[in-house]
Amino acid sequence: MSRPVLETRPDLYARVTDQILSDLQRGVRPWTRPWSAEHLAGHVSRPLRHNLQPYNGVNVLLLWAQACAKGYAAPIWMTFRQALELGAHVRKGEQAATVVYANALTRTEAGEDEEHRIPFLKAYSVFNVDQIEGLPEPFHAVVGPRLDGERRIAQAEAFFAGLKADIQHGGSQAYYAMGPDHVRMPPFEAFCDPQAYYATLAHECVHWTRHPSRLDRDLGRKRWGDEGYAREELVAELGAAFVCADLGLEMTPREDHAAYLASWLQVLKADKRAIFSAASHAQKAADYLTALQAAPD
Repeated sequence: MSRPVLETRPDLYARVTDQILSDLQRGVRPWTRPWSAEHLAGHVSRPLRHNLQPYNGVNVLLLWAQACAKGYAAPIWMTFRQALELGAHVRKGEQAATVVYANALTRTEAGEDEEHRIPFLKAYSVFNVDQIEGLPEPFHAVVGPRLDGERRIAQAEAFFAGLKADIQHGGSQAYYAMGPDHVRMPPFEAFCDPQAYYATLAHECVHWTRHPSRLDRDLGRKRWGDEGYAREELVAELGAAFVCADLGLEMTPREDHAAYLASWLQVLKADKRAIFSAASHAQKAADYLTALQAAPD
């Protein structure tokens, strides 16, 4: 009896991790350009499926990276068969992008009553709508009037105010302090532009979600600079990218982020599943911050 698909793709985690590592080793963070200004749906936070439902977790990173590398303007992706069902076709010679699906099987071994949970990862191929001909017009609609900068920044202000977090301003460092449970930010005027301020604030607010009263995230951080620290910083980096994309803001890298690249590379090289875990934690943090917007006072 043949084994399930989890045994047929033993290097899938490695393939995805190697793609992220390749970008990072070139000094490119694939999550810093998450949308396009040319497409009508380009302001949407994450890459979209054919039914306009957003992708989550590591698939966001994979499709952002592919869109940046290939210069795709549209955020919508679909399989070869989905294109055919819409009366369209993928152009000959176009290269597909890889996305993954994670789930688990349950199995009971002979002579045992207890079920065993067996996680597996499956890959499948998708194409950007820029690679497909014959799609209905909405899939290729170009952008019309967009929100002006002031209104978009006001949306960011409302978002962070909605967290009800203790955000203090002063000094020259940005950080989250677990003990007193507050976020510390330099004054707004200390940043080169509003985008940099909100990107930094998003980063620290993702850290804020790790508190035991919230997501209780413990990645083994014991001291500054250790492996657990690097893992938490990667979660905060990805979570900030997700939040900024949701708010329609550019993900401006912090000045000190370059110092994290070496530690991220070390973690990813040592653990091929680290980027999957980091993206999952980041998605949970971004979703948690978003859910607070509807919470009662």
